Amino acid sequence: MESDRPTVSRRDLVAAGSGMLAGPLLAALGSNATAAAADAPASGAPTTALPMQNPLTQYPKPPFKKQHQDAPGLAGLMDPKPDHGETSYKGSGKLVGRKALITGGDSGIGRAAAIAFAREGADVAINYLPVEELDAKEVVDLIRAAGRKAVAIPGDLRDEAFCKKLVDDAAAQLGGLDLLVSNAAKQVYVESLTDITTEQFDATFKTNVYAMFWVTKAALAHLKPGASIICTTSINAYDPSPSILDYAMTKGAIAIFVKGLSKQLIGKGIRVNGVAPGPIWTPLQPSGGQSPEKLVTFGGETPYKRPGQPAELAATYVLLASQESSYVSGEIYGITGGHPTA
Repeated sequence: MESDRPTVSRRDLVAAGSGMLAGPLLAALGSNATAAAADAPASGAPTTALPMQNPLTQYPKPPFKKQHQDAPGLAGLMDPKPDHGETSYKGSGKLVGRKALITGGDSGIGRAAAIAFAREGADVAINYLPVEELDAKEVVDLIRAAGRKAVAIPGDLRDEAFCKKLVDDAAAQLGGLDLLVSNAAKQVYVESLTDITTEQFDATFKTNVYAMFWVTKAALAHLKPGASIICTTSINAYDPSPSILDYAMTKGAIAIFVKGLSKQLIGKGIRVNGVAPGPIWTPLQPSGGQSPEKLVTFGGETPYKRPGQPAELAATYVLLASQESSYVSGEIYGITGGHPTA
């Protein structure tokens, strides 16, 4: 007896797996066809991929709406909302079984890394300030939706005792620690050196440099050969903006930390690398990192004529965390919208 189901070729199945065919086709074939589509490309070619786009027009560009939030800010209140890869990032098993701690994991670059790590198979602990709980809860839900364990540890990284407890608690709840992403940051827009208070200077260095030092130092007790440490520095380490001078100083310190610590740990099989973003659309900017007037044109000075989105950095963090970058240590990857970092 002839089946009344449509005849579908292997080529059709591959196309269906890549999202090229309309949904009704797979619905007509049933769940077995969906599984077949996932297994179809014997060559190893991916069944799904982000569509090729012009990067200059891929995301919003200025002018943006004038806006301001109290520090540290929330991603959910930004207009437009940042893209952290919530709907776009697709994992491929690069971090299966890994256990990661990400500071500043509630929003921005840390959130993008947390989503990507989970979808690549890692269990993830995130740190954030208690006032960022709304953003953090969304990240926890996304990690769990990926089928991975999520650990939320709020607290202030400017406290040395908390930094040590953060690492120990993360390792205990995850069952170990393989990946450390030191990403939390403070940035305050001040046009003149004479207007930077000692309190602001101290808070910026405590958040950006001291915390990285304390957390990394504590993590070394848990990291084994094959582990990876990734620090977020900035294009400001190479081309400092005059209106965020103390922030730029900390990012220069982070770059040196990456290069020097890599030399210390390379003999132990632990890799240390950094990522140097350009202007990225995160809550750091409307919560004091830029003036409301500057925010309107934020990112417009780059060759791309727009700021980057956190999702555009996720794959680099995954690469540096994965065994695929086993021969990479002491390097800093610039993601700057076309601005050279050297």
